[in-house]
Amino acid sequence: MVRRIRKQREAADGIHLDASPVFHVGGDLRPLSSPELSTIVAHAFDILSTVGMVGLPKVATQRALESGAWHRADGRLCFSKNMIRNALERAPRHVTLPGFTPDRDLQIGGRRVHIGTGGAAVQVLNAATGDYQDSQLSDLYDLMRVLDASSNIHYGVRPVVARDISDPLELDVNTAFACLKATTKPIGISFCDPDHIDPIVEMFDIALGYQGAFRDRPFCMAVIVHVVPPLTYAAEGIVMLEKAVRAGMVPQICSAGQAGATSPVTLAGALAQGLAECLAGMVVVENIQRSAPCIYALMPFISDLRTGAMSGGSGEAAIANAAAAQLLSHVGLPSTVSAGMTDSKLVDAQAGYEKGYTVALAGHAGADMINLSVGMLGSIMVASPEAMVIDDDMCGAILRSIRGIEVSKATLDLEAVERVVTHDGHYLGESETLNRMKSDYHYPALADRQSVSDWVDAGSLSIWEQARSRVPEILAAPPPTHLSADAEARIRAKFPIRLKP
Repeated sequence: MVRRIRKQREAADGIHLDASPVFHVGGDLRPLSSPELSTIVAHAFDILSTVGMVGLPKVATQRALESGAWHRADGRLCFSKNMIRNALERAPRHVTLPGFTPDRDLQIGGRRVHIGTGGAAVQVLNAATGDYQDSQLSDLYDLMRVLDASSNIHYGVRPVVARDISDPLELDVNTAFACLKATTKPIGISFCDPDHIDPIVEMFDIALGYQGAFRDRPFCMAVIVHVVPPLTYAAEGIVMLEKAVRAGMVPQICSAGQAGATSPVTLAGALAQGLAECLAGMVVVENIQRSAPCIYALMPFISDLRTGAMSGGSGEAAIANAAAAQLLSHVGLPSTVSAGMTDSKLVDAQAGYEKGYTVALAGHAGADMINLSVGMLGSIMVASPEAMVIDDDMCGAILRSIRGIEVSKATLDLEAVERVVTHDGHYLGESETLNRMKSDYHYPALADRQSVSDWVDAGSLSIWEQARSRVPEILAAPPPTHLSADAEARIRAKFPIRLKP
């Protein structure tokens, strides 16, 4: 911990930063020891070389066989350990994830911690009435507008489904457009059908200004479920994966087994199976395009074994996803894990503590991307813009904690101690105090730090009440202008855009 600042300035890939770091490097939290990491990785290799996978489409299967895979007598497709190791050596350890504008670009890999949205919530919490309502396209746009204004949220994977659109192509096109229009940060969407990828890439080209522009600046990830645990390829997901890679999209492929249901009940077993499923996806990506950029989401979901329901806010989910980040870093793959998936249906104390420890553990373990971490309630079935602005506040504090403590001659100044104790008796007037007021300290936007009497005099506002005021302020502000009026008009003329101008 004491050398964290230096480690950030000399990041995992050797980049030297003269100024204060603009990202935060995790990895000091190690839920698994080195021998335990090696044991789980070896078990994942054994799973692929002995149990294997099923469900890979014919063309992808042929490529795998030509690369050294083989079929068991029962038809399961197995991969040799050398085949997996060779693919790992070729797979990029770092992936550039562009924003719509270069100032929003992210470098994924090397345990740089980035926090984002995700999921496919089907309801939103109405802050005025407390009711849960079906999510609509306008809700998606508003959530992404709030995300754009949230300084501690780095990217936006579609958080809700626009349930007011039933046609699958229109749903995918409008989801992509709403995310594109609302923010310049990197975005991510999924697809109802592989054939929807090409027209959406065409829309992105129009937005950027020329044919082929998206290939130069692929600001939108393709979020793809490539496996259906246990150890079964999702055939349509594999077709989407190939289409996305060929189109120049950065895929984020996902294994999300549920411990005790679709993955082993033991956390070690769930992690090993999930890692095997990620590695099985890596082999497919490598066979589509050698050294293609890809981000790997290992999301060990947890069941409440009393009911079978998913428990996103559990302590088991927190430590399992922290370990998942550690495992992917250990094998050298850009990582995504899940955190912040509170089981609470309200923005309450339960939501706060479940989000707090799950996101903090994932970040301190060095997750490159933390999906599902902000704005979500009810085990990712409900989204709330008010929850998102509160979570943004929380994430600022968590990122500051990941940054750690600088130990150097500058921070351990004996002359300053001598000067203060023999003169003023306090450090308030020291130039170092003023200089480091902003560089070393994080100040929340919503969390209250007043005295009790001052808080009462100011109206005794809870953080929920402050969030309810903050969201309308964001939505009333001028929207982003990165999408030109001409480009938007061309998109609206060509595609069935439902979002009101």
